[in-house]
Order: sequence, then structure tokens, then C-alpha cells
Amino acid sequence: MISELKKSEFYRCSDLLYEQGQLEIKAVVEGVNPGRIFVDDIESPASGFIWLGNNDGFLFIGDERNEVFNTELNHFIDTVIIPEARKVGLTWFEGIGNHNKWDETIKKVFENRNLGSWNQRVYTLQKNDYKGNFELAIEEGYNIVEISEILFKNSDKSIENIEFLHSKILECWSSPERFFNEGVGYGVVCKNKIVSVCFSGFVVDNVHCIDIETLEEHQGKKLAQKVAITFVENCLENNLVPYWDCMESNKPSIAVAENIGFRNLFNYIGYDFKFE
Repeated sequence: MISELKKSEFYRCSDLLYEQGQLEIKAVVEGVNPGRIFVDDIESPASGFIWLGNNDGFLFIGDERNEVFNTELNHFIDTVIIPEARKVGLTWFEGIGNHNKWDETIKKVFENRNLGSWNQRVYTLQKNDYKGNFELAIEEGYNIVEISEILFKNSDKSIENIEFLHSKILECWSSPERFFNEGVGYGVVCKNKIVSVCFSGFVVDNVHCIDIETLEEHQGKKLAQKVAITFVENCLENNLVPYWDCMESNKPSIAVAENIGFRNLFNYIGYDFKFE
């Protein structure tokens, strides 16, 4: 029977994690970032899946050959997950294996779901690989600022769209305080609006997973690259390791990462199906 773990029980999944797997999974299990965990056995889990707190997917962990768990998945998703997912506006289930042995299992379990797939690439940057000496000057009217507590609180109401920053941080973090204790971040401001952000979305030890977004009307100005370089330089100065996870089809994002010096660490496949 699939059951949900309490946060205080997440540690029971530590031995199920693949060492070379996604950073986000470790961040949730270690309690750094929010998420929910569902397992086959609360006392001694062998298989399970993690619902990331930012609603960016369901990641399968542990034994992919666990038939008891696998045969219950469809019913559990239909009766428990989908109703709750709809409440937060999700219309698709996105499933990812913590290791590639899950790929065949996911395809088999969801073979009647009109399953689609996509490819992801994961990069990290070490200090020796960083291609420095970038020109950080950006178009007139744009300024790079640190995402500080003062900026976040916006007490002087100087930022007109502060809810953009609030929503981005709180997608990944249980509270602003947790982010400021654990994370790093920068934004680009134009005419009293935050138009681009780059910050630690998930953190495990000294590894910081980059979350980056530029508002559509300000794209094409290399703002993402400029703010990412600022973020990366801060990380390297403080012995932190930047981690970049992006879709293989996102050529601009890959170009930014590779131009800075990120190296491809591993790749994985994501699977999705639409809620009926």
C-alpha cells in the first residue's frame, strides 16, 4: 500500500537515493527544500516517489522492480495525486526516474496513458572550468541587484512587481528566511520592475541548483546570461558549486551554460501524460 511519509520520516529514504541522481531529490529528502514523499512501506521503504514542492515533477526513487509498488501506482495517482494536483493547477503528470533503470518501468506502468517524453541535461561548474573575463555591462536602463531581504520585503514599494520575485522564491522554498539562510540570488531591475532572476532553487551541501527566468518582454537582451554570470561568480568565490538542469530542447539555456564553462554531468529522460 502506498502511503505518504511525514517530513520527520524523510530520512528513511536516504538509502534509496542514487548518488549520481538529481540534486532536487536529495534536497527534499534532507529537508532543505519542500516536497512530499510517497512510499511502499513507511517503516522500511524500498520504492517511492517525490512530489517536488515547486510542482516541477514527480521523481521515482529506490527499487524500480518492486512489483507491489508498481502495480499500485496508477490507482494511487488517479485517486490521490490527480485530485490534489488539479487543486494547484496542474494538468500534466511529469515522471522522472532517479536512475535510468526507472525508464523502462515508467514506460511499462504508464503504457496506457498516451505517454510522452523529453530529454534533460544536467551541468555543473568547477572553478577551474570557469571561462571568466565576461563583459558584464548590460543595456542602459537595466541593473543587476542582489536578492536581499530588503529587496524581498520591498518596504519602500520601489519594486512594482515584487510578487514575481515572491512567487519564484516561494515555489522552491518553504519560507523567505530559509532561502536567505541557504541560498544565493540576483535579479535584473528595469524601471522599478524585476525582469529577470537567477537564484538557488535547490541546495544540497555546497551545490546550488540554478533557477532562472526572464520575463518574456525582456528576453533577447542577454539578461539571463549576465545575471547567471553574476550568480556563478558569487558561487565560485564562496566555494559553492553551481548546478544547471535544463531541457535538451532549450538551446539558449544550454548555450548560456556551455559559454560560461559548465560541463555536462549526466542526462536523463522525463515522461509525461495529460490528466484525463
